[in-house]
Amino acid sequence: MAKNKTAEQTIDTADTAMKNGAEAFKTGFEKAVKGYDHFMGFGKETVEAYTKAANVAAKGAETLHNEFFAWSKQSMEDSIAQTKALMATKSVHEAFELQSDFAKTQFEGYVSQMTKLGEIFVATTKDSFAPIQGRVQAWVDTMQTARAA
Repeated sequence: MAKNKTAEQTIDTADTAMKNGAEAFKTGFEKAVKGYDHFMGFGKETVEAYTKAANVAAKGAETLHNEFFAWSKQSMEDSIAQTKALMATKSVHEAFELQSDFAKTQFEGYVSQMTKLGEIFVATTKDSFAPIQGRVQAWVDTMQTARAA
């Protein structure tokens, strides 16, 4: 009878171990699937963030190009008009004053335009890195969540 009782206890222990093992496997598997889905979603969102960043950078580069082209065109037109005005002067003193005023105006325009281009560049850089920065923060949050789990 003692042997029967020991055999029953062994069977009960084996059953309990099997049930606990199956439950642990099921819980672990569900956790792994959930983690896989989370990381797959993270990858998709990261690709979308890089695409958005590239689009913002391209639009910013286009804006910079257009601004620079418009400024260059205006500068050439101003130079042509200045040359014509210099040809029409009656004295060296008048030509010198006209050229001095033109140089001052061109320098101020140059400084203003470079400031404007710099602001556009900084804004474009900031805007294009924003989606990527968001993904970096999401990665940090994901790693902290994975470590805590």
